[in-house]
Amino acid sequence: MVTQQGVLKALEAVIDPELGLNIVEMGLVYEVKVENDEVDVKMTLSARACPLHGSILNGAENVLKRMNDVRAVRVELVWDPPWTPDRIAPETRKRMGVR
Repeated sequence: MVTQQGVLKALEAVIDPELGLNIVEMGLVYEVKVENDEVDVKMTLSARACPLHGSILNGAENVLKRMNDVRAVRVELVWDPPWTPDRIAPETRKRMGVR
């Protein structure tokens, strides 16, 4: 059975090469919905001009499509609210020495 927690765990495999952190701990994933084995994700990027936006989005789609019992995947790129470093997970910020 596909769960929101399972989706977030799978998305941890997608790394933002700019900071070398996964997209979940960076706070780039804004919303995960799971319904009838279909997964909808709303996410953002750290910058609109991110040169690797295609590979990050494709990476998210690909890891989700490989999950057992997932029938459909939709990853939507959103810009509101804009991403800021405060969205980085507190444990990660502490490890990086960022307040």
